[in-house]
Amino acid sequence: MTQEQAIRDQVAQDYAKAVLRPGAAPSSSSCCGVDACCQPEQKGVAVKSAGYSADELASLPEDAVVNSFGCGNPTAFTNVKKGDVVLDLGSGAGIDILLAAKKVGPTGRAIGIDMTDKMIAKANENIANSGLDNVEVRKGIIENMPIEDASVDWVISNCVINLSPEKTKVFKEIARVLKPGGQVLVSDLVVEDLPESVRNDPRLYSCCVSGAINETQYLQGLRDAGLEDVEVVDRFVYNSEQLKAFLASEILEENTSSCCGSDSASGGLSAEQASAMASDLEGKIWSANFSARKP
Repeated sequence: MTQEQAIRDQVAQDYAKAVLRPGAAPSSSSCCGVDACCQPEQKGVAVKSAGYSADELASLPEDAVVNSFGCGNPTAFTNVKKGDVVLDLGSGAGIDILLAAKKVGPTGRAIGIDMTDKMIAKANENIANSGLDNVEVRKGIIENMPIEDASVDWVISNCVINLSPEKTKVFKEIARVLKPGGQVLVSDLVVEDLPESVRNDPRLYSCCVSGAINETQYLQGLRDAGLEDVEVVDRFVYNSEQLKAFLASEILEENTSSCCGSDSASGGLSAEQASAMASDLEGKIWSANFSARKP
């Protein structure tokens, strides 16, 4: 097995565990959103703070909302039109493809890609409960998408590309599946000058930290794939208190598994260590919304 496949397998296992944990505790803190801790009574807090409106959330099955693991709302700033085809990379429980399906209407289509069987099953439940018939989820990896060339108008993604061990392939695949003039709007976590101890910490990979790249690399990756008008349209930098809450929910000593469901790492952090790490990471982790267009 290649290192890249080993990473994918671990991420798939972690998110499968997360979506099935009793009480849906992980849904209250997206693994990529550090603004809430793993408390069942906080269901939906992360998605509400990530840019989703109350009306949007109210229009969706509750399960799609409480099992969202994103760091932003990639459809919030788009100019999606009726009849468009929208592709969501790493569609999870389906919150963004359901919102996209409502925007494109019956003449359009929303397609999700996910590699985790349990996530796909959860998404299909939510699709059935939504009553929408212009939406589907396909099993696959975002480095080799089960999507035809030049067939989609929009590519969106919500804190997923950072999890890929082969991001260059993802950017090339985005360019391949877009129609000429098609657009990209993705929300993702980016990092700058991470300490090696954090970069090499396996507990923080599925939590969207240790595998993330910096903003400059992200922008260049999209440009190198042949996309134009590449820019960051919004960003949210996490402060030390938000990072401390995130680390506390993920890898404190008393936790047997992270919000991402990962049991892959042994040991944890003390509260003091989490606080010190949060201070070291302040200003080095943020959520960014990237936009681009295919010529």
